[in-house]
Amino acid sequence: MVPAWRLRAAFARRLSTMYGTEVPAYTTLVEVAGKVNDDVLRKGGESAQRLGSIERVTAERHGAIRVGTPRELRQAAQVFAALGMEPVGFYDLRDAAASAVPVVSTAFRPVLPEELDRNPFRVFTSMLTPADRRFFDADLRERLEAFLARRELFPPQLLELAALAEREGGLDEERAERFLGLAVGAFELSPEPVDRAWYSELEKVSAVAADIGGVGSTHINHLTPRVLDIDDLYRRMEDRGITMIDRIQGPPRWDGPDVLLRQTSFRALAEPRTFREPDGTVSTGALRVRFGEVEARGIALTRKGRELYDRLVEGPVEEWAAAFPRTERRLAVEGVGFFTYEAVRERPRDGRRPPGDLAGLLDGGWLSARPIVYEDFLPRSAAGIFQSNLTDPGARDSAQAGAHYDQHGLSEAIERPVHDPFDLYAAQQDVSLGRARQILAPTEESDA
Repeated sequence: MVPAWRLRAAFARRLSTMYGTEVPAYTTLVEVAGKVNDDVLRKGGESAQRLGSIERVTAERHGAIRVGTPRELRQAAQVFAALGMEPVGFYDLRDAAASAVPVVSTAFRPVLPEELDRNPFRVFTSMLTPADRRFFDADLRERLEAFLARRELFPPQLLELAALAEREGGLDEERAERFLGLAVGAFELSPEPVDRAWYSELEKVSAVAADIGGVGSTHINHLTPRVLDIDDLYRRMEDRGITMIDRIQGPPRWDGPDVLLRQTSFRALAEPRTFREPDGTVSTGALRVRFGEVEARGIALTRKGRELYDRLVEGPVEEWAAAFPRTERRLAVEGVGFFTYEAVRERPRDGRRPPGDLAGLLDGGWLSARPIVYEDFLPRSAAGIFQSNLTDPGARDSAQAGAHYDQHGLSEAIERPVHDPFDLYAAQQDVSLGRARQILAPTEESDA
């Protein structure tokens, strides 16, 4: 039996190989990220691995795909469930950027810390929003939904094997091989000609909408390695003559703790595609829809921390540096960041009680704190990456009312619960703190 986590690791490796063949610049990105990580590790030693071992960081990837309908999203969820990946978070990108990005998203990933340590593969998955009249009028929506209803993104055998893998917790080797082949194949760039007139009509609304609804298949939009110094990587990529987007998305670079997620990418490349013309002939051309993203992950923030981040991130770096907690200790005791805690001292035998507050436990050497890595995404950053790789901002009719989408509705569409990432981090922190307090609690004999 090949368990889910081994299926997930194998899928991530094969997807990376396939994508590197399709987009050679991705291979360059992975190579440069590896060199940056080696340099950071050599200079920083053990401290460089405070937010994850170098083995995990090196293997870490997140992919991104786009689907058109709740049915397609449900099927994608089934494929990822076979890999031990569950939907986490709701991201509405429609108003997160000035460009027209008519999608809502979730991310499929492992949710248990031990599964993330085994292989932290994630897939950021966006779904088109045809019901939003700001982007699609009634006629275009009807034709778009009819087009999407006719296509098949995932072959029946893949879905059957995925359901079996979810039920059984894995697959035998023969079925595992078949499943992996079909799963990777479902995300390859299709050689089928693109209907130029249909694609162009959608592209006037949004290049993202055209990439989703203008073709008969889906594909990996980008595959993202993790790097320990994203600013250094940005410089090295440009030194190699690869055009990067104009900025790094997310928190600013500063001398305090790394938090949440910083992302950047090289610009979408012109990839050769074939087109079916209105007269039925087939021609060649190019599309710019896929790019190479890279990320640097930091400490997960609490709701309080996210409110502070959202307030400060668009301001000057000086304002950030003045208002954001400058140490891990402050992140912990002010309830801004998530940590796991471990008892450092043994249970007191002299009747002394450890302090009741977190600050006292940390300052007194009773507890050690280790940051919880942020495993999720930022809607403004994701939309910023999308926007930076568009050649045309698209069109939006702001006089129309936008359709309502939320986490509950997305969960109903997927027919699976969409986890709240804050709840996952809080549970991990609370379990560790409860265990540590239990170890430190004085014995009944000492109370007497």
